[in-house]
Amino acid sequence: MIPEPALAAELNELLGRDDFVRLAETYGGTRLFVPRRIAETKLSHSLGGTVAERLAERYAGSYLRVPLARGERARHYRERGLSNAEIARKLGLTETGVDKIFARMDGKPEKGADSRQGQLFPLD
Repeated sequence: MIPEPALAAELNELLGRDDFVRLAETYGGTRLFVPRRIAETKLSHSLGGTVAERLAERYAGSYLRVPLARGERARHYRERGLSNAEIARKLGLTETGVDKIFARMDGKPEKGADSRQGQLFPLD
């Protein structure tokens, strides 16, 4: 069995960040069987044929312990402009838990700018 941090890095590289986040959102914290043939499987329906094919090419016939990947997901959500409260709900954590995730991160992600909000102190 591959340790969770190594598996998370491997899956992130194999699938790309957005698809890895979708995998973690859908199956995080569970054992997932990757069938050899993916046509019309639960996996292909939930993640799409391309992602399922990539998983099958690498892990066919085995079980994966899909990581929760809370740090990676939190970074992903922050870059898309979600608030800590929204991130907390998506991750099943408290806002304090989200604060702690970001505090431990190198290169903390900046929150995406909301085009509807003006600047308090304009730079011009």
